[in-house]
Amino acid sequence: MEFSLSSFKYSDSLIVVLISICTAFLCEGISWILIYRTSSYKSLRSSIDKASKKLETMKTVVETTTKKTKTKKKIDRVESSLKESTRDLSLSKFKSGAVVAVVLFIVFGLLNSLFEGKSVAKLPFSPAALVQKMSHRGIPGDDVTDCSMAFLYFLCSISIRTNLQKFLGFSPPRGTANAGLFPMPDPKTN
Repeated sequence: MEFSLSSFKYSDSLIVVLISICTAFLCEGISWILIYRTSSYKSLRSSIDKASKKLETMKTVVETTTKKTKTKKKIDRVESSLKESTRDLSLSKFKSGAVVAVVLFIVFGLLNSLFEGKSVAKLPFSPAALVQKMSHRGIPGDDVTDCSMAFLYFLCSISIRTNLQKFLGFSPPRGTANAGLFPMPDPKTN
């Protein structure tokens, strides 16, 4: 009795999930080579961690201190330093992002040609109208519970890569939660 993946009921789904896992590892490997192992990344990350810890302690001290104006100025300086370091960190990740985007486009094009017009999975629910266009993209027929490769690959890529980053310790520092290249404007400066 010979086992063949192509005769397995969920083979197309498993192939898409496995390729998504392999792509996530490849992209994180590229990111590690271009970003995470560099000394500039390590120093920026440590400065962000230090600044965010210092900011937290300063904010707790402000509540108990009577000299709030001096402390507020110090907090503003630490916040601006944190924002600057976060911006620099985002810029250092930018070059890797371009390479990763090229890899993802190539893999997506390959998968698209392999599974063109094929349903790779069956959804256990009828998706919302907004999501149906992506979940049923390129599949003939009117059964909205048929799942296209694009939708499955999109969901797998988002969930697997994010969790892989956390597992490998590459998730962004905690002080960069709402930051990036385009952070929210500061109401104090407007």
